[in-house]
Amino acid sequence: MTGQVTGHALTFGLFSVLVVGTLGITVWARATTRGADDFYAGGRTFSGPQNGIALAGDYMSAASFLGIAGLIALSGYDGFLYSIGFLVAWLVALLLVELVRNTGRFTLGDVLSQRVRRQPPVRRAAVVSTVTVSVFYLLAQMVGAGALVSLLLGIHRGERFLGMSASAARTVTIVAVGALMILYVAFGGMKGTTWVQIVKSALLMAGAAGLTALVLGRFGFDVGAMLGSAADASGKGDAFLRPGLRYGQDVPGDAYQTIVNKLDFISLALALVLGTAGLPHIVNRFFTVPDGRAARRSVAWAIGLVGAFYLMTPALGFGAAALVGRSKIVAQDPSGNTAAPQLAQAVGEHYGGRVGGDVLLACIGAVAFATILAVVSGLVLASSTSLAHDYFGQVLMFGRPRESQEVAVARFAAFLVGALAIVLAVAARNLNVAFLVALAFAMAAAANLPAIVLTLFWRRFNSAGVVAGIYGGLVSSLVLVVFSPVVSGKTDPVTGESLSLFPASVDFHLFPLENPGLVSIPVGFLCAVAGTLLGREKADPERYDDLSVRALTGAGAH
Repeated sequence: MTGQVTGHALTFGLFSVLVVGTLGITVWARATTRGADDFYAGGRTFSGPQNGIALAGDYMSAASFLGIAGLIALSGYDGFLYSIGFLVAWLVALLLVELVRNTGRFTLGDVLSQRVRRQPPVRRAAVVSTVTVSVFYLLAQMVGAGALVSLLLGIHRGERFLGMSASAARTVTIVAVGALMILYVAFGGMKGTTWVQIVKSALLMAGAAGLTALVLGRFGFDVGAMLGSAADASGKGDAFLRPGLRYGQDVPGDAYQTIVNKLDFISLALALVLGTAGLPHIVNRFFTVPDGRAARRSVAWAIGLVGAFYLMTPALGFGAAALVGRSKIVAQDPSGNTAAPQLAQAVGEHYGGRVGGDVLLACIGAVAFATILAVVSGLVLASSTSLAHDYFGQVLMFGRPRESQEVAVARFAAFLVGALAIVLAVAARNLNVAFLVALAFAMAAAANLPAIVLTLFWRRFNSAGVVAGIYGGLVSSLVLVVFSPVVSGKTDPVTGESLSLFPASVDFHLFPLENPGLVSIPVGFLCAVAGTLLGREKADPERYDDLSVRALTGAGAH
């Protein structure tokens, strides 16, 4: 019991140091934030490498660190496919980054409204898309924070912690994370958020590299030995190291389900690969550098860091399968999200006994907590910036707001978005919300990417096309998920327990795929094209020519 208390005290101490340090960065950023350029884009003073490190920090969420390690630990080779998808996605972003940076000023709405005559409906659609995608992504991060802190502090169901039940303690954690992210955004703006993400990125890379080295050291740096041990411990044998254990499964005697499984994997891959370039908090990062060349350089840095990180995830996942074991991982969290912290504790105990396990667990837990704080801050900043700049500044104030007004509204919007995210995350705290990350990517790919691509490359594209594409992609993604097995109708074939959000007795699913991207992404493009062709507004060739010159050369860019 004494050792457990010591471990909890160490974890709490590291969390406290992390929070105090990041709040110090926020206070410093507040003192140097003067106007809209500083609050929305950090004054465009960040270099390519600095922004690249922040981009990597913004992108490598808790789903990347905890979720992928858990998927590999439970599903073997198929879990690693997430890492491949998340990395390949940056090649799409690399194709568009310089064009987007030169075209916009602060937000996705700036890019989409640059060449259209009727800006208000386009701005409103961009706000709706930005807030919707960001809130879904936020929920997954904040619910994950509650689960992570509960594990690290030893808060189990039926037990009490500081006079609170486990459920109440998880709620307090979610509220605390929400309050911190509101502070980071409202006071620090883009400057504070960027530096928090840079610090988080450094901590994450160092933590992952250190844990990877320790894991490989257990096997004499023989990767084959690690993979063999993981396969043996998984109970699946060599199938653990081959594709098909989780995605694209062949179902003997059921050709229909086999096809559905393979299409579902293609759908997930499309969402992951195409969604990154449309994520609002990633798009906003392109405007923090002085020019398009620096933006492209920052993406190159992000690709390098993200690639290095995802190369380490197999060691974390397969290491957890070999050293922790499937039964212990599932007992702690059926989704496997605690595999990396459990691995840290197991490896630490091997090298340094109980104290070593507590120290390494606390360190990895603090890194994961920093990951969550940095990502949720970027998401809230993207939403509040869009609400203040696109809706208040450009729609309500007809494009003539005072900078002080707009920044004040952005700070208030950060509070509103943060409060909404807290309420929704508390309501969903006991649900398995892992699908929300994939849904956020699918919505970004279906709603935002068609609008961005057609704005940049189709001369005839107009405001009706932008609006139809955004709403068509958003609505189709949401409707398909509501009527998919994710929400109802999926049960464990052995136990009969529900694997959906609703109980096994409730089944209203009509769409067979769990991931909507295969259908919703083409729907987004088709709606954008149909809206353009059916809309009464005619495109302005001169505006398109001006946008093309600006996008390709940077002439006239902010």
